[in-house]
Order: sequence, then structure tokens, then C-alpha cells
Amino acid sequence: MTWPEPVERVAAVLRAAAVDARIEQFDEGAATARDAARAVGCELSQIVKTIVLVCDDAFVLALVPGDRRADERAVAAAAGVREVRPATADEVRHATGFEPGGVAPFPQRNVALTLIDRSFLGHGVVWIGAGTPTHMASLPPAELARIAGAQAVDLGSHS
Repeated sequence: MTWPEPVERVAAVLRAAAVDARIEQFDEGAATARDAARAVGCELSQIVKTIVLVCDDAFVLALVPGDRRADERAVAAAAGVREVRPATADEVRHATGFEPGGVAPFPQRNVALTLIDRSFLGHGVVWIGAGTPTHMASLPPAELARIAGAQAVDLGSHS
């Protein structure tokens, strides 16, 4: 099967890391965490939202559960920065190489730090965006943290 180019970038990382992962296409789309959970048939807390933040002048990825919001104070503390703000669409493309709505946690382009919410580690499998709004990949959370080079911290506050 041939994937769209952004999805192939994600698939190549998964293959190189020899991870037990599965990429799937969901024609109904997975634009929101709730849509994604419904499409894959999992708990909202198993959906990984890859949030691109600008921390001082660096790009930071915050991998946050679908049922939570990224707590900017927690991100600032974990990253050791003063200012945290959401990235603009252009900054998302520059930092990750992906379009907003299809951001995957890897491969990374211009990302200084990746943080993953510790709560994911309690799940057997989590689902990430895999390069487009209609593609997702499932993998064990410890493998996600390893491949993304992510530091596990408490990131989310309940939405």
C-alpha cells in the first residue's frame, strides 16, 4: 500500500525503530480527539494530541491525552522557559513538516524538546496522528516516548 508522503515519513520512522505499530486510514477523519477516539474505538485518554508550542524562542511538542488540555504552566516548568504560546499554522508547518490537523510526533524537524504526559504510560496502546487528518497510528506508549525522544511529565489538566 502506498501512503501519502507525510504518512510515509511517519511509517519510515516506525519501520526503522522496529516498533509493533499499525497505521490506519479513517475516511471519516479524525480532526478532533473525540472524532479520533470514535473512529478507532478507544478511550479518549488513549488519543495523543500533538500540540506545537513556542517556548521562549524554541518549538516544543506536548503530547497530551485527548481528554485533557496542555497546561502551559506545566510545559513552561518542564521546559525551563518563561513564555509559552500555541504555535501558528505556519510555525506548526516549520517545526514539524506537517499540516495542522495531521501533526505526528515524529519525524521531527525543528523541535527542541518533546514532552509526553505520564498518564499515557498506563495504557497498552495509544493512537497518534500519522501525518494527515485521516491517518492514525497505534503503538505502545513507551515506544512512542522512545521514538519521539520524549520526557515523561504531568502535562495535562482536565478539559
